[in-house]
Amino acid sequence: MDLAFGTKILNHKTGEIGLLIKIWKNKFADAEIDYATCVDKHGKRYNIKLDEILPLEETDDFCKANS
Repeated sequence: MDLAFGTKILNHKTGEIGLLIKIWKNKFADAEIDYATCVDKHGKRYNIKLDEILPLEETDDFCKANS
């Protein structure tokens, strides 16, 4: 997934739209997992696994293809 700062994203956990701030690696004891720091519509920052968000443009294309 190729994302840039300010990309509108869909958070699969909450179903809300947000903005991507940065992507980083979260190092656990035995693995590295890609995470993103995002901002919700109220301006609150949160960290989420990169697999749990989708760029809004891709979401729009998915919805159109499946309707």
